[in-house]
Amino acid sequence: MSIIRAIEGERAIVQEPRIKLIPFNEIQLGTRPRYLVGTLIPLTGLSVVWGPPKCGKSFWAFDVLMHVALGWEYRGLRVQQGAIVYCAFEGQAGMTARVEAFRQRFMTEEADDVPAYLVTVPLDLVADCAELVAAIRSQIGETTPVAVALDTLNRSLRGSESSDEDMAAYVTAADAIKDAFSCAVVVIHHCGHNDARPRGHSSLTAAADVQIKVSRDAADNIVAEVECAKDGPQGHTVTSRLEVVDLGSDDEGEPITSCVVVPADGVEIARGKKITGAAGIALNLLHKALDEAGEPAPPSPHYPQNTRTIQVSAWRRYCDAGTVSKSDEPDAKRKAFVRSCETLQQRGIIGIWSERVWIK
Repeated sequence: MSIIRAIEGERAIVQEPRIKLIPFNEIQLGTRPRYLVGTLIPLTGLSVVWGPPKCGKSFWAFDVLMHVALGWEYRGLRVQQGAIVYCAFEGQAGMTARVEAFRQRFMTEEADDVPAYLVTVPLDLVADCAELVAAIRSQIGETTPVAVALDTLNRSLRGSESSDEDMAAYVTAADAIKDAFSCAVVVIHHCGHNDARPRGHSSLTAAADVQIKVSRDAADNIVAEVECAKDGPQGHTVTSRLEVVDLGSDDEGEPITSCVVVPADGVEIARGKKITGAAGIALNLLHKALDEAGEPAPPSPHYPQNTRTIQVSAWRRYCDAGTVSKSDEPDAKRKAFVRSCETLQQRGIIGIWSERVWIK
């Protein structure tokens, strides 16, 4: 045996194994926060925000991530503040107007050094992933982003969304960004023809740690719903509306406008006929839940005075045990609860804030 081979053999013996088995008694629960935003966006992982065209999904995702960059609480949910990188692969001119609208509407003149960065060049994520990671590392100094948004998947995929190979390669590239920075990667994506699921191959949904559906309700509000999550609660709903901001005029005197996202609380929604069906049952069960387990509303301007509230998750347990769904399948029960919740919100019957629900 040669000396070199002998040395290599000794190294193989003393080196720490790459695959290490952790004994049961040594497994410890990590205490690091698991979410970047409340129970919406995981601290590390792939989040898919999807919906039909013009539903407000990009507006909503940008607003959430700006709250992260600024360290602002989001709709009563805690955020982990840090730098964000927003890759706008389409509508770049509109994106710059959106940034200016946010600046004028929410920020003061003293707000400097906001750790938010915009990418406006078109990319093939699979081919350009390493270049994007290198650009982020070299251009934002020692700062490590806590979130990278890819808006949209279609404009950063050079292939077919329906191809298992192309979609798998895209997910691998997104995972590479996640692994490079131990961050959240938020993919903005379109829906299929019937609005029932994200467009393209199902491997994207399978890979997502959280999938958030964005839609418009009857009052034209933007409704973002956590429809599936690997390690967290499902069914959390955030309702918003767009507010127009006048940004001035262009070089030819034409007005420039954009929109910002604001909470839909207080938006007037016409009450319809008597609530029947699954929503009616859910409302009756909410009355029961409030009677048996309700608590006074926490001290906050977001709750009406002298109102009893209950956790949405507790109300859902009442609904799961009741007859809101005609099926015993967990997914059917979840969907029935979400639809009932949306109906009652749209009719202005219930209010939801920071995972607590009450009857108006």
